[in-house]
Amino acid sequence: MANNLTDTGENRIVDWLFGSSTTAPTLPLKMALVTAAGSDAAAGTEVTGGSYARKNITVAAAVNGAVTNSADLVFAGMPACTVVGWEIWDSAGSPVRWSYGLFDASKTVAAGDEFKVAAAGWTFSAS
Repeated sequence: MANNLTDTGENRIVDWLFGSSTTAPTLPLKMALVTAAGSDAAAGTEVTGGSYARKNITVAAAVNGAVTNSADLVFAGMPACTVVGWEIWDSAGSPVRWSYGLFDASKTVAAGDEFKVAAAGWTFSAS
């Protein structure tokens, strides 16, 4: 599978599709911001410091195999850093990383600034 599903995400989707498992992500899903991109097998370097915390992400039903965030995601009180991408994690006791990707452009923020992903500003596509 393509489009930035992690190895775990790919395996769980294939297991579900072929009836081997009914495992779904533990909701709510959360967006994490990263300063260095991850890969299918390894998480990126997540932002730390300031008041940064992962944000719950909600999406409407998929259209043409894609979803977008339904509401603004505002990360307030950021530490000084350059954000290059995102990761989607679930809320399990030991959270599972499901997908990852880069933003269209990296953004450097100063300590105390906010980083905002506007509603419909993030898209995940299964194609």
